[in-house]
Amino acid sequence: MPAYPRPADYIHHIAELLGCAEPAINIANTQPKIRLLDIGTGANGIYPLLACQIYGWQCVGSDINARSLENVATIIAKNSQLKGGFSLRTQPDTHHMFEGIIQAGEFFDVSVCNPPFHASQEEALKASQLKLNNLARNRGERATTGAPPNLNFGGVEAELWCKGGERMFLKKLIKESQAFSAQCRWFTSLVSKVDNVKPAIKLIRKLGATDIREIEMKQGNKITRILAWSFIRGVQT
Repeated sequence: MPAYPRPADYIHHIAELLGCAEPAINIANTQPKIRLLDIGTGANGIYPLLACQIYGWQCVGSDINARSLENVATIIAKNSQLKGGFSLRTQPDTHHMFEGIIQAGEFFDVSVCNPPFHASQEEALKASQLKLNNLARNRGERATTGAPPNLNFGGVEAELWCKGGERMFLKKLIKESQAFSAQCRWFTSLVSKVDNVKPAIKLIRKLGATDIREIEMKQGNKITRILAWSFIRGVQT
């Protein structure tokens, strides 16, 4: 598996949040399995893959895009150690995130999510083109022109943009989490834009969360934040 420093950092921080930051090789087989739900697992299912391989957790990856899930299913089939530890579920309704995925009587220790960054396909294409141009300049090459970058593989469009962008996605995620407050110990999400943190925390507090955490992850000059919240009293680790 190639190196994914930020996704790995996310999973390590989640392990600390849950109070079980020991790799699977150091954990007795008798210890109850942590159950993780990945909202919008995408075409590579990277967060459940890392959680399964590093910590031996039981993971469920959900997505609205069937092609993305087919690709992840291929990855699981080629890695025997993932079978039984990583399952997939299709979200049938684009307006929901937890509803239709979390089943009656089911409980997860944590949910993770990497929201789409952009508010439109055009915005996503412009950002991708800008990144390509910056990379070209750093290599001393001429900026790229012509056809826009291809974002169509395996549901990548849905991973990069949605109506309203990251802020609207977080709002929907947070509001729906309240309805499943007794079925998940911690809800978490990456937040790439700092301006989206305060409105999200304000909404979480308004909905009655008992604990809210903001965790910074630094990769070079880039800072990404994990927002975590719980409605369950006494959840502190």
